[in-house]
Amino acid sequence: MSVTPEGIKRGDSDAVQIKPFAEGGFLISGALTFETVPSVWRTSSTLLSGGGDITFDLQGISHVDSAGLALLIEWMRNARAQEKRITFKNIPPQMLAIATISGVEHILPMA
Repeated sequence: MSVTPEGIKRGDSDAVQIKPFAEGGFLISGALTFETVPSVWRTSSTLLSGGGDITFDLQGISHVDSAGLALLIEWMRNARAQEKRITFKNIPPQMLAIATISGVEHILPMA
């Protein structure tokens, strides 16, 4: 796995990509799992250090586990610490199910 400014690439169908799509907006694709989340966090924390509100569009997520949900919560904490507003669009049903079972679905700022 390699980390580039364009995203995290593993060379298979679960490769994670983080692509800017608008001011403060990022399109996430690939799998957000225990295997990929640490690298995604390192890359995204650098990208999120800029100014302005943040939107993550998760429409391209192919697979997620509880580490993916933990990543969203960390993004929320990071945004709050920087006094930024964060929004998640197109949260996959699998992630919403994990959030519901975990009792945190009500804290996710969804668009």
